[in-house]
Formats: sequence, structure tokens, C-alpha cells
Amino acid sequence: MEIIEITKLRKLYGKQVAVDDVSFAVEEGEIFGVVGRNGAGKTTTVECVSGLRTPDGGTITVTGLDPRRDRAELRQRVGVQLQDCSLPDKLKVWEALDLYASFYERPADWKALLDEVGLGPKRDTAFAKLSGGQRQRLSIALALVGAPRVAILDELTTGLDPQARRETWDLIELVKARGVTIILVTHFMEEAERLCDRIAVIDGGRVAAVDTPEGLIAQVDGAQRLSFRGPPEADRILRSITEVAGVTRDGDHLTLTGSDDMLLAVTTALAANQIVPTGLRMERATLDDAFLALTGHAATS
Repeated sequence: MEIIEITKLRKLYGKQVAVDDVSFAVEEGEIFGVVGRNGAGKTTTVECVSGLRTPDGGTITVTGLDPRRDRAELRQRVGVQLQDCSLPDKLKVWEALDLYASFYERPADWKALLDEVGLGPKRDTAFAKLSGGQRQRLSIALALVGAPRVAILDELTTGLDPQARRETWDLIELVKARGVTIILVTHFMEEAERLCDRIAVIDGGRVAAVDTPEGLIAQVDGAQRLSFRGPPEADRILRSITEVAGVTRDGDHLTLTGSDDMLLAVTTALAANQIVPTGLRMERATLDDAFLALTGHAATS
């Protein structure tokens, strides 16, 4: 069931087109990723979805509501965590949740939510004293305190260290398990590949593709990649193997592409010719590779 529908969305800032003819739909209960470089139009798109910005064209429905016409009612159904969101330094964690809960007609139990996001021990801690990861946990809790059907999380893990980022990923998966539909805005392809059920790739204000992470990767390169170091005499042997589609050499380093059965076929052929590969590594194309192929540039450039 589609809980969000966007059709031909267009948004301008003066004469500059930020979003142009963007269309996609989000299924209820999924984590839907909106990925792209900084300035691609990701945040503008979700701000239109949440009712924070007024589109210049197109239509949007969220839980059956029009963000322009039904803005007040929509705020009771959608929780938003925006990029660079901050709170007063002296505001305590419990005070922030209690304040935000007062904005909603039927809020969640913020005391239980506090424990659920792992901030129980920080209940009386001022915002300025929280670590980056703890601030993001609080942001998620504030997005959920209204018991929303949809949560919009914008660049949630920017600036976090690897451990805090992965802890935040676990929390996002917990939010999904609560039955909340999530729009996750990010330029981290590893994050999108790990968390998202489907992804819209936004580039230059337009949708370049919409698919599952696996589907996007398969569109670009479904082949396995095998790399290792080996002598020049290995080339002839490798090119004769049916499962190998391509062989490239850079010095003593070889990179092979081929089918899922390539690894066994290659190692068997090399062993039969008494050639021992070193540094053997099996790889598959990533979402980074897919983004580069779809847009012509890396997501973080």
C-alpha cells in the first residue's frame, strides 16, 4: 500500500530549479532512501513532503493528506528530523521530549521512548553535554514522540564516528520494526545499501532511478569481480575459462569479471597449472558503483 505519492514535483528558488519533475511512491512500512550528492535536491524534496516548503508544481499526498492543504493534520502523522537540527544548550533530554510531546494530540509515552533509544541514563543531561551519537538518538526520539506513521530522517549520521553511525543504523531498524514508514535522506551509499528497502537516486534535482539496492547494482554490473596477483603466464589460462568474461592486468595485479561460478573455475585451472594466486579477493559491485554509473560522479564528491 502506498503511503506517500509524489508526482512531477517541482521547486524553484528564484530562477534556480532545485527539484524538477520528481516522481516516486513510498510503500507503507518500508525504509525508502533518497540518495544523492549535497545540493542534489534531496532535502528540498522531503521538506515539500513534510509541508515545510511549498512546491511550485506537482502533487504530493502523505497518508492521504495534501501537505499544503492539510499541514496541521499532517504534522500529527509525520515526524521529522532535519539536518543540522539543534536545541538550546541547557535544555535537558527529558525536558526536550516532554516539550515535543505537548505538541501532539496523542503522543507516545516519551519516558518509555527514552529507554527505547538508549538515553535513559542521560535523562537529566543537558543537550550541550551529549555526544554526537547521543544527539542523533535524541533527534530520532523527538521524531517519534508524536507516534507518527511516517518518519523523515535527513542526513542522520553525518559527522558521526563509525561506531556511533552503526549504533544509529541499529536504532533506525528498530524504528522500522515499530511499523513506522521511514524516508531516509543520505549521501552515504553504505548506509543506504544497509538500511533501505528501495532507493530513489536524485541527481541535479531529477530522479535518475528508483529500485531496490540490489536492483540498482544489478542494472550496472551483475558480474562477480575476482582480483589477485599472478605471473604473466596466467593470462592465457584465465582467458580460456568459460566462466571468466574479462581479464585486465596492472603489473602483477589481475582483475577478472565473470559468473558466480568463476572462483571455483579459476582456482581449479590455476592449481592444475601449478600457479598459486596471492592476495585473492572476491568482490561484487556496490551501490557506490551503481551511483557513479547512473550519475557520472561519486556521491560524496
